[in-house]
Amino acid sequence: MSAKNRDNKNRWRNITVGFRVSPEENELINRAVALSGLPKQEYCYRRCLNQDVVVQGNPRVYKALKTEFATVLVELKRIEAGKGVDDELLSVIELISIILGGLKGEDANGE
Repeated sequence: MSAKNRDNKNRWRNITVGFRVSPEENELINRAVALSGLPKQEYCYRRCLNQDVVVQGNPRVYKALKTEFATVLVELKRIEAGKGVDDELLSVIELISIILGGLKGEDANGE
């Protein structure tokens, strides 16, 4: 039998919550989870409960940022070739800038 899952307040987590998403939404969620450095469960319930997701710099977060920057660069090269900017790319760029600003200790206004 598996160990009981308890949170940091020693509450037993025994209820499962699930929902359906499109493949595009799944990709965006997975990107946000990777950039947060949190486990997917932790990230999802913090977002569902409207709690802050504070990113702590660690090798996993930096690797995710590097991967996302590479993806953004490919998309920017595609745009330069005459294609349009899609909303998903803009949301990923915004998320990356918020995370990097937080890691540098800046507020939401970049100060």
